[in-house]
Amino acid sequence: MSGAVLDSSAVLAILKGEAGGDALDAKLLAKARISTVNLAEVQAVLVRDGMNAKDAWEDARSAVGAVEPFTSAQARVAGNLLPLTRARGLSLGACACLALAITAGTPLYTADRAWSELEVGCRIHVIR
Repeated sequence: MSGAVLDSSAVLAILKGEAGGDALDAKLLAKARISTVNLAEVQAVLVRDGMNAKDAWEDARSAVGAVEPFTSAQARVAGNLLPLTRARGLSLGACACLALAITAGTPLYTADRAWSELEVGCRIHVIR
């Protein structure tokens, strides 16, 4: 499959103009995917930071090409990853993102440096 998976930290870097957000070009973003779990994280952070819910949802949704439902296959992968990645501080949401990239066979982009040395079955690009 083509494209890439974006973690919520990468989407937030884009939307908030943070360091690393400019590393993701429009061509990659048009083909990029995000899990519904991570989309909820982006929405929550934008609302927490003061954006109204409707605008936050529209901004979060428009940042990537496709939103993928969190499937039972991904839930199984994420559940298996959680104990392996907990020492690096990864959450269930992070494991959901990894599970999408693993099951889709695509690279993953994140702004979280804790992911830089993970070896979990997908290529991980840290954008800052």
